[in-house]
Amino acid sequence: MAVRQSVVTDFPSCFSLPVTSVSDNQTGQRDALRPLPPNLDSVQPGGGICYRLELAWGSLRRAYLKAFRRGYIQRMAELRTGSVEGAPHEILDPRDLKYCRNLCTVDWAEKDDPFSWRERIPFARWGLAELQLMSYPLVAATIVLAFTAYWWLSVVPGVVLALIVYFFRDPPRIVPDGHGLLVSPADGKVVEITQLEHHPLIGGSAVRIGIFLSIFNVHINRSPAAARCLGLEYSPGKYLNALKPESALENEALTILFEDNAAPYRNYVVRQIAGAIARRIVCAARIGEDWERGGKFGMIKLGSRTELIIPQDDSLEILTKIGEKVKAGSSMMARYASPDE
Repeated sequence: MAVRQSVVTDFPSCFSLPVTSVSDNQTGQRDALRPLPPNLDSVQPGGGICYRLELAWGSLRRAYLKAFRRGYIQRMAELRTGSVEGAPHEILDPRDLKYCRNLCTVDWAEKDDPFSWRERIPFARWGLAELQLMSYPLVAATIVLAFTAYWWLSVVPGVVLALIVYFFRDPPRIVPDGHGLLVSPADGKVVEITQLEHHPLIGGSAVRIGIFLSIFNVHINRSPAAARCLGLEYSPGKYLNALKPESALENEALTILFEDNAAPYRNYVVRQIAGAIARRIVCAARIGEDWERGGKFGMIKLGSRTELIIPQDDSLEILTKIGEKVKAGSSMMARYASPDE
């Protein structure tokens, strides 16, 4: 298919270490892990009011646990794995990892996590605080207005409530199987497919696929392939409309560098880009961590843009097109043919 030509000359500073080229990777060489950048101090580095409220609530909760539930704390400490080094506060149970899991290696097995059920509810785990803080007043307003002479006004907060609940939804996805298959990292509409003559993180020519997310799309981001996270970079910036081309360069963004888990160990790049309304990027991926194809690693709260940048070679087949509506984890974006095809 025909794609536009472009050259990438700007890229995140933390990725300035030598990058294994595509041709080197075909020899079976694994790439090096990048260091955690100093400005990435949370899974939601842009902060926010709800973020600060959750951190304050976490401090109160930990104080309560230390005062009244010492046995629980001891049991959780015995069951956890990894190290708490790098965490900005005490890690007493899995809830304390919500905003800092990318800063440390501590974890719990699913069977030992008393809060693992939260991953199964149909709403974004990283948006539960916003969902509750915005929904409760709207529920109250809807009920109060419904019992007044102006009952018809209850429709207004009721509609806003429905939109907020709809935005934070997290529906299950069926992830397709297949050799060399890449799935969409985001829900939305494909607005760009550009051929890059050279991309430094890929180590050669690449294809960039841009996806625009409106406020009506699911905003969970998923891994495009079974891959290892090699590095992260957070770039503070503006909040231009995500439909504008300059938003990709000037807006707040978080770049994730993945490496395929199977030879030839290709590098893939996913960029989460904030929009005019969306001002909170969440990325819970840990450097060195393996992700399944379609695994949920983060989200962007409200309208935004997500980019998938992949190596260009003779075996690559682009499976999407501009204007197509895609779903994270289930829509097929591209495929690399196996050597014997």
